[in-house]
Amino acid sequence: MLSWDDFAAASPELADKGRRLLERPDFGGALLATVRDDLAPRVHPISLAIVDGRLMAFLIVGSGKVADLEADGRYALHAHQDPATPHEFQVRGRAREVTDPVARSAVAANWKFEADDGYRLFEFLIEHAIYGERADPNDWPPVYTSWKAGS
Repeated sequence: MLSWDDFAAASPELADKGRRLLERPDFGGALLATVRDDLAPRVHPISLAIVDGRLMAFLIVGSGKVADLEADGRYALHAHQDPATPHEFQVRGRAREVTDPVARSAVAANWKFEADDGYRLFEFLIEHAIYGERADPNDWPPVYTSWKAGS
């Protein structure tokens, strides 16, 4: 699994398109899917950012998503869609908590909201990415491009 920068080096066009969708001012962020044991996956809306070449998110302490990531680590992220231009971007892999206080402070310094002690910082390592492009909202199915680590 790769950091965002390593993914971008391996698939620059796909990473560029994905970054534009994840960081849009009006529709930025993503839906985070997490898994746990033999139970059904859970889906959570989150704010995220690519900081210093890493896909990062502050998640609420004690939340289901934090518990799921601690227990298993597997995730899938799907960028929020703009109904006017409904391109899709998703990544899958494993998340890991960033516990280094210096790294956490550096990320928190420019975050969208105050990331105090009520939040834990996670990096999302990437194993697989998919981008779906549609010429207009009525165009179906999307034209998909995918990338997988090690392929």
